[in-house]
Amino acid sequence: MAVVMLTGCTPNQQQYKINHENPSLWQKFLVIPMSELLDWFKMLLGNYGWSILVVTFLVRLIVFPLTWKQQQSSKAMQELQPHIVKIREKYKNNQQKLQEETMKLFQKHNINPMAGCFPMLIQIPILFAFYQAIMGNEHIFTSDFLYLELGQPDPYYILPLLAAFTTYLQFIATGAADNPQTKVMLWIMPIMIFLLAYQFPSALSLYWVYGNIFTVLQYLIFFNKKKVKGNVSEGTAR
Repeated sequence: MAVVMLTGCTPNQQQYKINHENPSLWQKFLVIPMSELLDWFKMLLGNYGWSILVVTFLVRLIVFPLTWKQQQSSKAMQELQPHIVKIREKYKNNQQKLQEETMKLFQKHNINPMAGCFPMLIQIPILFAFYQAIMGNEHIFTSDFLYLELGQPDPYYILPLLAAFTTYLQFIATGAADNPQTKVMLWIMPIMIFLLAYQFPSALSLYWVYGNIFTVLQYLIFFNKKKVKGNVSEGTAR
């Protein structure tokens, strides 16, 4: 989702310049508040690099309930994959029966196959607004963080490599690499992210790396803990 969203964008600050005098509803209620939040934390912390870190954390915290629901749906679909494969093999020559048996399987386990998509669709405006808030904030593009000029790509390719590596870790940590349907993306996504981060301003690459790290930590703290408890309960029942 993020790759599709960002590949449609160009790293041109003027394209996303915020019109404070006559803002659109999109800018007024989403982009400008996020941009002002970045400015406020910059004044508090003294640097936009740390400001992006804090605001990324807040954004991920806000969308966490959606992430939780999406992950639960994804895990449920992964668990049903062996059964779905068997149904496909059994009724490969009868599409109507295939659809009927698949829907019966979903109903039996009380799973909505579209449930994982709705939270993602809700997250897109929030994440895209944050993207525009960074792109449209002219102060960020004249600021430094560590060795970086936040308005320019990383000259040493460290951030693009980190963006690619943390994307890879995210696939491993969330179990997406275990799903045959998404396994191919384990290698394609990091490469695509590296190519994007290679040309995008460091502020955006920094946001991407922060976001990946938070996603991995969220999964390790919450989702894996739940999975371990479930396994323990099953073992006790046996």
